[in-house]
Amino acid sequence: MMRSSSEPAVMTISPLEFFSHLRWIDGRPLLDAIEPYRQRIFTEALYTFGEDGRPHYNLALTGRGKKNWKSADLILAALYRFLAWESPQGNDCFLLANDEGQAGDDLKLLKKVIAANPLLDREVIVKQKEIERMDARGTLMILPAKDAVGAHGKTYLFVGFDEIHGYRNWDIFEALAPDPTRLDALTWITSYASIYNSPGNPLFDLLAQGKRGEDPRMFFSWYSADLCTDPDYADAEPEARANPSMPSWGNPGYLAQQRRRLPSHKFRRLHLNLPGMPDGAFLDAVRVTDAVVEGRKVLRPAEGVEYVGFVDMSGGSSDDAALGIGHFDAARNRAVLDLVATQTGKPPFNPRDAVRKFAGILKEYGISAVTGDRYAGETFQQDFQEHGVSYRLSVLTKSQIYEALEPRINAGEVELLDVSRLTEQLLGLVARGTKIDHLPGDHDDLANAAAGAVSLCVSVIPILVDGFARGVISFGRPDIEPHQEIWSHFYH
Repeated sequence: MMRSSSEPAVMTISPLEFFSHLRWIDGRPLLDAIEPYRQRIFTEALYTFGEDGRPHYNLALTGRGKKNWKSADLILAALYRFLAWESPQGNDCFLLANDEGQAGDDLKLLKKVIAANPLLDREVIVKQKEIERMDARGTLMILPAKDAVGAHGKTYLFVGFDEIHGYRNWDIFEALAPDPTRLDALTWITSYASIYNSPGNPLFDLLAQGKRGEDPRMFFSWYSADLCTDPDYADAEPEARANPSMPSWGNPGYLAQQRRRLPSHKFRRLHLNLPGMPDGAFLDAVRVTDAVVEGRKVLRPAEGVEYVGFVDMSGGSSDDAALGIGHFDAARNRAVLDLVATQTGKPPFNPRDAVRKFAGILKEYGISAVTGDRYAGETFQQDFQEHGVSYRLSVLTKSQIYEALEPRINAGEVELLDVSRLTEQLLGLVARGTKIDHLPGDHDDLANAAAGAVSLCVSVIPILVDGFARGVISFGRPDIEPHQEIWSHFYH
């Protein structure tokens, strides 16, 4: 059972009591500028206590769409801990921004709040990049995240991360891990949805933890088009769920304007707080997610179904090897993805172990020949042959396979599996010149295997000989009979 807010171990005023003595930068009483839902967040995250009187939460993850006071709330939470919280170990606080520009904006806003409140101005010394308490009991520093990576061993009362949607690893969190002796230390993270929405990226992992609800010391507050932790907004329209501060804008046409002006993947991330896509994204996010059959992780082999398989092999050092299996549902004109798989374990791995695993799966689906690219010359041809599976070389390049997938996805003629890595890899594909590929540092092994399997299900490809069409190749299409001489052109 939680203690009430009047029973902390160290006597200190509540955040709302602290804010009640302050004004916002436009001169209004500060509490008049903080909507009820934000007041609840401050109270629950900052002023909830356990049986021992210690703060219950030591991690707060808060997410909303753009222009919903996230950065302002982070600054106000830091200011409360910095000035109003009684801590025998001092009140050092850090705010981490993405870059110099954002750090400057956050510091400018903090200085404006202080300037609007003579009460605060008498208690602090304002410096170029930090604020000091007059009584020397603490410093509030605002830094670009890159400047704090080497700050191992720092002890603090509060550390805030402003917008972590671009973080790709946990380095900064490791550098500023809380001191275990600071029982009142709090990490406050604010963001809208991640650009890199896959396991291993901090926001993805933290969001998954929040959804599971397994960490009792984590305060989780999330407002997005598809997830809302606040029951007051859970039944609202998607745009209202992601933007609980919309009434404060005084601009009812703002989101409609942004929807017209922004690419769909940017609008989704910035204003619906949904996972985004990189600049130049090749596939439409809505079409891809519509193609995913919710809850379907795999379809087991069925009697009477003709399956095809495509592999994206790897040398085993850094990239995964991947297998995709699919079939064509003629009755519904659908290419159905039945399975995607990778080698056992993470890289590095022995690629021949992957061949052995994939060959076993292919045989389960009655597939005697698998298609793949020319990676490693004839090595994988021979390896698969040793396990009784022929390896055919695809005449289509990876870019051509993705190009063939796009119209099928857009036409609603593809059923994908509900595998998060596959979805994120498909959404992460970008068009760069004449090529379609993943961004540097990303991967597309599952995407390539899945798209290859789909292409084998549905493609009807003209074969050009001396510049003239000499026939077609069909895959999984019972209405078209492939000719032996055409197969010899397609597979080398």
